[in-house]
Amino acid sequence: MPGVRPRQTKALVRIVGQAPLAATVYELERLRCNACGQVFTAEEPEGVGPEKYDETAAAMIAQLKYGSGIPFYRLESLEDQLGIPLPAATQWEIVEEAAEAIKPAHEELIRQAAQGEVLHNDDTGMRVLRIEREPSDERTGVFTSGIVSNGQGHNIALYLTGRQHAGENLADVLARRAAELPPPIQMCDALSRNVPKVGTGVEILLAHCLAHGRRQFVEVATNFPDECRYVLEMLGRVYGNDAEARERAASHRSSGWRFIVSAALQLWMSCIAGWSGNSQNGKRNQTRVWVKPSLTCCGTGGR
Repeated sequence: MPGVRPRQTKALVRIVGQAPLAATVYELERLRCNACGQVFTAEEPEGVGPEKYDETAAAMIAQLKYGSGIPFYRLESLEDQLGIPLPAATQWEIVEEAAEAIKPAHEELIRQAAQGEVLHNDDTGMRVLRIEREPSDERTGVFTSGIVSNGQGHNIALYLTGRQHAGENLADVLARRAAELPPPIQMCDALSRNVPKVGTGVEILLAHCLAHGRRQFVEVATNFPDECRYVLEMLGRVYGNDAEARERAASHRSSGWRFIVSAALQLWMSCIAGWSGNSQNGKRNQTRVWVKPSLTCCGTGGR
């Protein structure tokens, strides 16, 4: 219209509820010939497709199960209340079939994760109804390992469930690392099962989590206030240096300062009496073992 200037549009939102997976029932007319008995069925509507469950259904089930933590049986109950039969066993078959189709993408994610600059790993127990094991396998536990790879401008998260611990799964990932790349930094807690046993020619820079070591001192600070205050203040300098480096967008943290603090703490701890593993200060002694390697690579490239 003349004299009317275009203005910013106004958004009008209306939200409706619907089932996570919707089903459409097509009733195809069928006719039988009285002479020969042959049954003729009407053609399917255009664009319906030959599969009962299309790829969007498989993607939604997988997202609800593995992305949002909704068990198959709960989704089955929800869909049943909305008049859509979707048994838990059927959901598993749908997801299993879809997983085979995207397996090459999963393998590529593992390959790219192996090229990361910083790798974080840990594991937790997992319940699996049935898992195939070798007859000679003496292990009884099942674990889900989480591996987060930082580098190349993006993060990749891998989840691996089976009999192997986090360190063994990380070793399998690092086996796909390009030989010409420098050693990656591995960030983890001090459990021995998190450390991979890599093959010949493969190196890693092991950096134990400083937050875990610091937490040990916080827990016993009421029993040993003076000693723990000194350690926490020294660690605070490391965190302060790392925060300043982040603000300056530094590509490399000041490892020299961390080495000075680490050496000072190690010398101070070696002079403290009563740190025997058999004494009541045993937990604090255990914490000292955590801190010494942790300070070496604290905050280098990862979080």
